[in-house]
Amino acid sequence: QVQLVESGGGLVQAGGSRRLSCVASGSAITMFTINAMGWYRQPPGKQRELVAYITRVGRINYADSVKGRFTISRDNAKNTVNLQMNSLKPEDTAVYYCNAGLYSETYSPGKYWGQGTQVTVSS
Repeated sequence: QVQLVESGGGLVQAGGSRRLSCVASGSAITMFTINAMGWYRQPPGKQRELVAYITRVGRINYADSVKGRFTISRDNAKNTVNLQMNSLKPEDTAVYYCNAGLYSETYSPGKYWGQGTQVTVSS
């Protein structure tokens, strides 16, 4: 079992920044099987989409819509993954979820999800 707890959401004006954090905890064996972490978001009335992921060895990928604005990072020693969001736009408004997944040529979401944190960008 893995627990993921997100923090950092809130209301921000367009053009502003926000930093999300996700702390993972669980059994050592289960944590060892997780080789990648991802951030997803679900805008109102839309499907959940992958925003960015980072592997244990630092391979990173971003959705085209956030490239150049968002930065994902991780601290393996603290089991934490962060998402720095800059130049935010109203269309970034969504509930953001942390996911513990698996990377093998591409990112596959795992069954462990955080509770989600709301990010609202006002125009």
